[in-house]
Parts: sequence; structure tokens; C-alpha cells
Amino acid sequence: MSSGKKIWSAALLTTAMLAVTAACGGGGSAGGEIKLRFSYWGGDARQKMTEAAIAKFEAKNPGIDVEGEVSDFPSYYERLSTQVAGRDAPDVMTLEIRGLREYAERGTLAELASQVDTSEIDGKVLATGVVDGKQYAIPSGVNAYSMVINPALVEGAKVALPDDTSWTWKDFVELSSKVTAGSGGKVTGTQLNWNPAYLQIYAAQKGEQFYAGNKLGVSLQTIKDWMAIAQDLIKTKGSPAAARSSELYDVGIEQTLIGTNTGATMMMWSNVLGAAAKASGQNLELLRMPKAEGATTGGMFLQPAMLYTASSGSEHAAEAAKFIDFMVNDSEAGQIILSDRGLPANSKVLAAVSAKLPPADLKTMAFVNEIRGELSDPPAAPPRGSSAMEDVIRRYGEEVVFGRMTPDEAAQKLITEANALLAG
Repeated sequence: MSSGKKIWSAALLTTAMLAVTAACGGGGSAGGEIKLRFSYWGGDARQKMTEAAIAKFEAKNPGIDVEGEVSDFPSYYERLSTQVAGRDAPDVMTLEIRGLREYAERGTLAELASQVDTSEIDGKVLATGVVDGKQYAIPSGVNAYSMVINPALVEGAKVALPDDTSWTWKDFVELSSKVTAGSGGKVTGTQLNWNPAYLQIYAAQKGEQFYAGNKLGVSLQTIKDWMAIAQDLIKTKGSPAAARSSELYDVGIEQTLIGTNTGATMMMWSNVLGAAAKASGQNLELLRMPKAEGATTGGMFLQPAMLYTASSGSEHAAEAAKFIDFMVNDSEAGQIILSDRGLPANSKVLAAVSAKLPPADLKTMAFVNEIRGELSDPPAAPPRGSSAMEDVIRRYGEEVVFGRMTPDEAAQKLITEANALLAG
């Protein structure tokens, strides 16, 4: 399962944006008051805290009114691409890293290097918002793709907890199957996952880059080996069968196996730990991802949870940048948002809010600090077409676990389709 279900397809995004070289429009002004529009995705909890942060910004900046435009994740990019194509882009837009290049290279985004204070943001993390040497995006916060485990469910199945400094993918499959067996089938070891971050970590353990220019950098053999993990999980009942696994992939965190206490482990972005713990009502812990046999690196990395960008066509560019600066650098905004958009990228804001973080977020912060020295550099903005990568990976992965394709056939088709998307 992904951190936010599906991103808008690259093909549709491309179609929607073909006529656009620069989005114009944005917020207007009435009665002497400047109006900014701010688009983001999320549920009720995020909307409530975002509105509180907006109110704080407006109190500090009389004369600027910010209108939040919130969508659920599945419809977010559809709505945003339609707005951009219609030259009605919001002044400030939230993006994921996998969609950044597609918007930046079409002239949709404004440069922010001289507009936002980035002095307290780690340079490597900040570089994730750079496309072709220009700072188009500012990270809200960071997270790491990790393994989440429910220790009580593992121990309840009379299975030993893993040593995450040394465990392998074979160990992970064995633990998952033993939990299912040891609980009499009441708890399943894990659920299948097709997130590109998972494959990226696995590929790094094999010494391969996920992207090599405008092509997929992962080899045919590595993709086949990676798909074999899912096959082994199903075969040993460490995960549900293919049909049930497919159903689970599209549900919110509250309906996942980990969220309903019917699954012992799950891969997810670390900033989702709080929501998962709240749903389960039990203690959950973060672990390092398992390693491939003989791997010299764990392949894990920090990535922006979200990126703030500004429309190049905004009538209020200075005010849009001022709002982004507030969201990233103001401690009072940080006290409201906490880690909802990842652990704050600004080191001073993170220090200021750490005392207010709930237990799950304190665990995330401690975990990130523990593994920081082992992490690979944050990835650069991926090539255009990467927005659709999760759909491609999942589609061919499911062809394998449903028995409709061999791993060799699926891996070859995956590479061919991925490269065609990335080349376009």
C-alpha cells in the first residue's frame, strides 16, 4: 500500500497540461485584501490543523487572506491538473516529489531560492526540490520508508521479534508465515506492497539505481527477485492471497491489516506511524527494512513528505512565497502542524515542537536519528512519467501473484512500459 493511494496518471497529467507553458491566474484581491489560494490533500484532521495554521498566518499578515483548497488524495492531482490546464492554478500548491518535474518543466512553477529562507534545512533534503538547477519546491518535512511492526501480535504468535540490524528478506518471509501459523490464522504476517520506494530500496541493496536518466535503472533480474518475495509470502501464507491483497492495497490506513490488528507488519512512510497507531490502538514500532543477502547498504533514504510550490502565474508571487516561508519556518505554524507533513524540515522548528509531539511521532524522530548515518542521499526529483510508476509496478506485480504472467514476462513488460513513460 502507498502512503497516499494513487497519484494522478502521468499520461492524463500530460494531456491536461499540454497547452500550458505557464499557469496564470491564482488568487485575486478585493477591497484592498490580497487573496491567496493554497491547494493540498488530506482528511479532516489535516484540514483542521491547516486551517488553524492559515488563521495564524492571517493574524500575522493583515491584508492577506488564504483560502485552502483541500481534496482527498485520489482526486487531488486530477483537480490540480485541470486547474493548471485552465490557467487557474492555485497560488501555492502542494506536490509530491514524483510529480515535481512534470510541473516544473512545463513552466508551471515559480523559483523560490531567493524568496524563502532555507538556512535551517539540510542541504541534501533541500536539493530534492531542485529541477534543472532551480529551486522550485521547499520540503515541508521528511520521512523514511520503513517497516512497521506490532510487537504484541508477533509475540502473541510465539514468534521472536527480528533484529532489524541484520534481518534479510528471507527472514521477513519466514517471520510473516510463522506469525500467521502461530496465531492460527487470526493474524497475518504482513500484506503485499508495490510502492516504488520499496523497489527502490531493494534495488539499492543490489547496487542499482531506481532511475538512470530517463530510464528505469533496475535490472530484469532484480525485478524478478523482488516479485518473488510477494510470491513467497502468498505461498507460505505470510500474506493474504492475491485477491484479498489487491483489495487491501486500496484501503485507508484504518482498514489495513496493521490498522485493524489483523496484521503484524506493514511497510509505510514513517509519518503514517501516528495514524496507524491511532487506528490499531496498540503499540507499533518502526524497523529498518530487511536486506538482500550480501547487501552492503540498507538502501533506505529520507524523502520529503510533501513539497510546497508556487504558481509562476500568481498575481501575488511575494505573498505566496511569504506563506510558504511561514509554513516551513515559523515555530507557531510548526506547533500547529507538528509532524503531519513529515518531521519538520527546518531544524529549529523541529527542536521547538519536539516536546509537543505525540508518542508515535517521538518514536519516528528517534528512529530517523538512529538510522540517519546509514541512509542514502535523498533522491532527486525523478523524471517525467514517474507519477505513473506505482500503477505500472502494481499492475505487473499482480499479474505475477495472480498467476497470469511469469516473473520473467512481467518484469520485461514492466521495464518496457516504464521506459516508454519516462522517455515521453
